[in-house]
Amino acid sequence: MNRTIISAVVILALAAGGAIWLMQRSQAPSEAIDAAVAPNAVDQNIDTSSIVEMTMGSDDSPVTIVEYASFTCPHCARFHEEQFKQLKADYIDTGKVHFIYRDVYFDRFGLWAAMIARCAGPERFFGISDILYAEQSDWIGSGQDPVEVSNNLRRIGRVAGLDEAQLEACLSDADKARTLTAWYQKNAEADDVNSTPTLIINGQKHSNMSYSQLKELLDGLLQG
Repeated sequence: MNRTIISAVVILALAAGGAIWLMQRSQAPSEAIDAAVAPNAVDQNIDTSSIVEMTMGSDDSPVTIVEYASFTCPHCARFHEEQFKQLKADYIDTGKVHFIYRDVYFDRFGLWAAMIARCAGPERFFGISDILYAEQSDWIGSGQDPVEVSNNLRRIGRVAGLDEAQLEACLSDADKARTLTAWYQKNAEADDVNSTPTLIINGQKHSNMSYSQLKELLDGLLQG
């Protein structure tokens, strides 16, 4: 998905606005977002140390892959349905690759989905992520109705074993949304990420590729 990374100010408004809106269903999303923008600034020095990296595989693996992806990106959904399943079986589960997943927030729906995925902790993150990608077109729907999207995400959360209190706590955590947003922007700027999926393989940036191309690249690194 070749989209320009959204500025922190905009995404923060979406993040906090989304959280407030989810708590106040009678308030129009636009009003909630406007109210959440003040004071119209982002603390660039916000402490992001509380954000947990979502990882698979051994820390001692010879190859590290960092994937930057958005839950609303169709190319990311396709990558997780196809290339990632093979990557996991052939390289992650066999100890050859340490895999790190990092969220990219192109829009508020992607942020909401990430907050649902993270709601049950690292142990269940990838299981919920699998559902979010597999059912992407279903929970996004037309993408025009925030009520529909939030209800669909809550349904996925319930299927994953989260109760209403957990869902409400996660989706109304404005501080967490701000911290996630700052963390996302710091990572994206550091790795020069402007589209998804982007793969950082042993420090080198790569765009989306077929599994055969990825396999050839990884085998070369492992043999070298």
